[in-house]
Amino acid sequence: MSESVQADSQNPELKKHTFEAEVAQLLHLVTHSLYSNADIFVRELVSNASDACDKLRFEATNDDSLYEDDGELRIRIAVDEDAKTITFTDNGIGMNETDAIENLGTIAKSGTKAFLDKLSESQKQDGQLIGQFGVGFYSGFIVADTISVESRKAGEPADKGVRWVSDGTGSFTVEPITKETRGTAITLHLKEEYSDGEDSYLDRGKIKRLVNKYSDHISLPIQMRKEVWQEDVADDADDDTPAGGEMVLTDEWETINKASALWTRSASEIEDDEYVDFYKNITYDMDAPLTWTHNRVEGRVQYTQLLYIPKKAPVDLYTREQQHGLKLYVKRVFIMDEAEQLLPMYLRFVKGVIDSADLPLNVSRELLQESRDVKSIRDGNARRVLTLLASLANSEDSDKQEKFAQFYSEFGDVIKEGLGEDMGNQERIAKLLRYATSTQDGLETSFEDYKGRMKEGQKAIYYLTADNLAAAKNSPQLELFKKKGIEVILMTSRVDEWAMNFLTQFDDTPLQNIAKGAVDLGDLQDEAEKAEAEKAQETLKPVVDKLKTALGERAKDVKVSTRLVDSPACLVVGEGELSPQMIQMLKQMGQDVPESKPTLEVNPEHPLIKKLERSEQFDDLAQVIFDQALLADGGQLEDPAAYLKRVNELLMR
Repeated sequence: MSESVQADSQNPELKKHTFEAEVAQLLHLVTHSLYSNADIFVRELVSNASDACDKLRFEATNDDSLYEDDGELRIRIAVDEDAKTITFTDNGIGMNETDAIENLGTIAKSGTKAFLDKLSESQKQDGQLIGQFGVGFYSGFIVADTISVESRKAGEPADKGVRWVSDGTGSFTVEPITKETRGTAITLHLKEEYSDGEDSYLDRGKIKRLVNKYSDHISLPIQMRKEVWQEDVADDADDDTPAGGEMVLTDEWETINKASALWTRSASEIEDDEYVDFYKNITYDMDAPLTWTHNRVEGRVQYTQLLYIPKKAPVDLYTREQQHGLKLYVKRVFIMDEAEQLLPMYLRFVKGVIDSADLPLNVSRELLQESRDVKSIRDGNARRVLTLLASLANSEDSDKQEKFAQFYSEFGDVIKEGLGEDMGNQERIAKLLRYATSTQDGLETSFEDYKGRMKEGQKAIYYLTADNLAAAKNSPQLELFKKKGIEVILMTSRVDEWAMNFLTQFDDTPLQNIAKGAVDLGDLQDEAEKAEAEKAQETLKPVVDKLKTALGERAKDVKVSTRLVDSPACLVVGEGELSPQMIQMLKQMGQDVPESKPTLEVNPEHPLIKKLERSEQFDDLAQVIFDQALLADGGQLEDPAAYLKRVNELLMR
């Protein structure tokens, strides 16, 4: 609510309210420093008027008397050159006095503080933020020194109307009025610089162009009074001088937008620029979308889908609690923003509109959660998006390949979540994934590419997870594979190890994490190597047993390694167990992690292991070897000071 209320002594019904402190701060920013594009106010006030009509249409599904014998919803824009005003009028849901104070005197729903915090990051956002935070009404103060609002709520008596007036400096007044028609009229009293010269908004042609640019997709008719050419009447019938004339306003209202929702039109009739403008209007994204898909789906469930892939990831992409979703319409009636049930969570970056022919108009978020029709729409949307991405990934067109590379750099990690969340589309998702490998650094290799390069006799797709590419390429786990020229996929995203728990094979070829379990190269390892490994197991058994004793509870087991070439040791976890990186990540997320101990594998040919056999500092050296293996595997030391002390003592001996 506003901070204080004062009654006017001459008009007791006129009450003066003081804006909230944060609203006053917002208005100062809006009028002095926020916008480099004043045209935005047209978009915002038309959008608000459209929302008011949508709300009435929704409420009237249960009570059609709210239409008051006027069921043709519309928005009208009137320009008065003499009064230097522009008026935006709608016959939507309207407001009473309480609504006006709540909606125009405060910013309760969207949160002024969140808006102001966002502005502090970037002072000039050119208009996208104001719509994003639901404070579009205040954009009128960019061009107006005073705004007056007259409104009456649908279904209430004519004498329950309200007039709201403010100059945007710190207060506003409200008073009751009689208003015969429902809906809202917002009148902007233009500042001098916006009522004269090149920047004047009293030019009807300019207003029409702005409506076509920003609001052509609005499904309601947006109307202005029609202008016609009227010739001058000649004073003398015998005078051959051509008669002059001028454009004059008539009492007829003409529709200046297409007045049909863009998604309801045939895709073949829509220009790319229209798709881009619509995307920008519904998302407040300044960038054009990367790509989009527009389809009418027929079958047991009928709906229209217009889905966009953004060019850039939003800052809250990995905040899973943040509400995401599509705009939902039912038979062109707006139902809700951000209907998250229409997409699986791993596709939360997708924007767009769904218009269903089958869902009930009174559908709620709870009903959406339980509806079989919604599940069918969600599955259809997921398949459509994945098909769209596959068409980019598999295209021979360089522009489409570049688009997919851009998509993957922004959304590759979040799409991997689908391996565990959408088992029905797991194969489709797996085909989209791209990785670096031990022979290629860029995120270019798909599982299919890898399979095409597998060595003869190779029975598995080998991969390794690590914190980053450098750590992966230098991992001791890779040494045997490098020696034999076997390519290994390098996975360096935080989500990779979690996601790969759900993907055990690709195209009937098993996937094997080379840092988990025993390394079995099958036909790629000759009999002489196997015999040598078995011999090393016997020869080094006394050292292995002594290492088990020295390490105690730190290691699950100690074994002679068949995977090491240059390093003295490495840590290995069993199949299905958590790696040190995964344990570290889960702990950082504040989760309780079950205790998991790795197995230490030692290289029998390494000089350090050979030295260990005869070392007098066996226990200290054993601990250092284990700690170094832990560090090489991306883990963290529990006691770095103790590690440094041991290393220093060994160096001094």
